[in-house]
Amino acid sequence: MPFATTICIAVYETIYAVNQMTTPHSALAELTRSGNTDLAAKMARQYKIDRPYLGVSNPQIDTLYKAWRSNTDMTTRIAIAAYLWDSNIHEARIAAAKLLTQARINPDTAVWDEILRWVPDFDGAALTDHACGAIARRLPVDPSRLDTLENWVTDTNALVRRAALIATLPWAKMNNPSEPDLVTRERVLGWIATYTVDKDPSLQRAVAEWLRSLSKHAKPRAIEFIEEYGHQMQAHTVKEISAVL
Repeated sequence: MPFATTICIAVYETIYAVNQMTTPHSALAELTRSGNTDLAAKMARQYKIDRPYLGVSNPQIDTLYKAWRSNTDMTTRIAIAAYLWDSNIHEARIAAAKLLTQARINPDTAVWDEILRWVPDFDGAALTDHACGAIARRLPVDPSRLDTLENWVTDTNALVRRAALIATLPWAKMNNPSEPDLVTRERVLGWIATYTVDKDPSLQRAVAEWLRSLSKHAKPRAIEFIEEYGHQMQAHTVKEISAVL
């Protein structure tokens, strides 16, 4: 764990222990107490990634993070999220992402920086997608952050490439996009065009999800995209998208 994070955690533990407010250590302790060994073993088999699993369900995580959010300020939430993510525990990383998935944060630079710190660790679709929920909330606040996501399009890690699409899904789901939103949508479709020849399965699933979502809100544009790029896309991806067109 980074030295600066360790120092911050010690400070928060001292300040908040008296008031019995959530701290990084108490948050992880609550998660651990909620675990189930049978479910943990099942999750380890399901995700097939070598990291600790506690056996805590998503509804349980939701209950916990909402309680933490209610009795902490943003600075403390960031410290909790950093500690949970650095633990490398599956459910702790999901809880970290959920804790920082929030629309109204001002200022939000520290939250954005913390989420970006996680990106090199993306090694599974489930954790990546949860983190993308937090990323998506920060993009409308500062659209220039899309430049960062554009750099992910050519990343050597396929899950980072996937993250560029999952985090921008809100632009595929808009019923009445503004002119700037339409520009963003076309920008992301340009990224997807480069993905059409990428054979990574997790990325192809993200391509299908993005275009399926777009088809529900802008069907002619989704059809136009398939007509232009379908010949170079994976057959199963085209089939999956075409089923809803």
